[in-house]
Amino acid sequence: MNVAKSGYRVFSANSSVASTELAKKITERLGVELGKSVVYQESNRETRVDVKESVRGQTIFIIQTIPRDVNTAIMELLVMAYALKTSCAKNIIGVIPYFPYSKQCKMRKRGSIVCKLLASMLAKAGLTHIITMDLHQKEIQGFFSFPVDNLRASPFLLQYIQEEIPDYRNAIIVAKSPSAAKRAQSYAERLRLGLAVMHGEAQCSESDMADGRQSPPCVRNATGHTGLELPSGKQQAPFPGIELPIMMAKEKPPITVVGDVGGRIAIIVDDIIDDVEDFVAAAEILKERGAYKIYIMATHGLLSADAPRLIEESAIDEVVVTNTVPHEVQKLQCPKIKTVDVSMILAEAIRRIHNGESMAYLFRNITVDD
Repeated sequence: MNVAKSGYRVFSANSSVASTELAKKITERLGVELGKSVVYQESNRETRVDVKESVRGQTIFIIQTIPRDVNTAIMELLVMAYALKTSCAKNIIGVIPYFPYSKQCKMRKRGSIVCKLLASMLAKAGLTHIITMDLHQKEIQGFFSFPVDNLRASPFLLQYIQEEIPDYRNAIIVAKSPSAAKRAQSYAERLRLGLAVMHGEAQCSESDMADGRQSPPCVRNATGHTGLELPSGKQQAPFPGIELPIMMAKEKPPITVVGDVGGRIAIIVDDIIDDVEDFVAAAEILKERGAYKIYIMATHGLLSADAPRLIEESAIDEVVVTNTVPHEVQKLQCPKIKTVDVSMILAEAIRRIHNGESMAYLFRNITVDD
């Protein structure tokens, strides 16, 4: 394809070579060349972007994968978008397969909703549209003032299960926490398999984290709330006639697996696998309950810290993730990690958006819970 006549350009905002692999695969499928630009950090770690060709009046797609250095990648994307905006690009569309800070999408005590801050920064930098994949919470789309296409990786992971897992008909889909049950149910229904849900003290869901609505903290006494404790240690008298109910502390029950996994292949599904301690603990419980093989299926394989070593030493037989996040180093450290390529759907999304075609085809047979 003649890039000059295509009406759009595809750029990569990553400064590291490993992070540009997905961008190269996408441009190969589109039949276009990767836009000419230089992204680098100066000696004082400031990010600098130089666009080496004219983008005036054109639609620009910026592919940005998120490596371990998340904040640098975000800054690269922001500077690239602003550089293209000031170079008179017509539309600037961010292709961000894994959207960073997506776990910080709810208020935690006196913290902040960082995901919304990032959405505002991207809009201010000049982005007019975003293509992403499997947002941690689908409500994140409401943080943006421009369109967001939240693609799904489930068709690729389901295909992997059917083609690469021997005797998958003897498998059972497992949710490692109740919060992941809807996603697991969606997989189980389409594969015509059973469903199991893990619950108990090994589970650590976001819903159990304090969100600030219990502030100021309750007074610790057994007779009810007679006042609020001040920094000095004194009690502030409540309003006349008001006695607040006692807040019961949460206590998780012993670990429980709801569903029979004995003699089955257990397939745990989730959207992100980062710190793997919970997955390793879940695998040990499933082994004790009689599962003879354990697979982990996730869209985004962040695999931080000692994740490769922990996976290699665990009862997990295989971890399957997509290439939304670069993890070639982790694969060298742990042969149990397998990769599914999703560049096909990202390339097709770019083509359809540029041609003004409907995106409905990419969401066929996709459920809300995927």
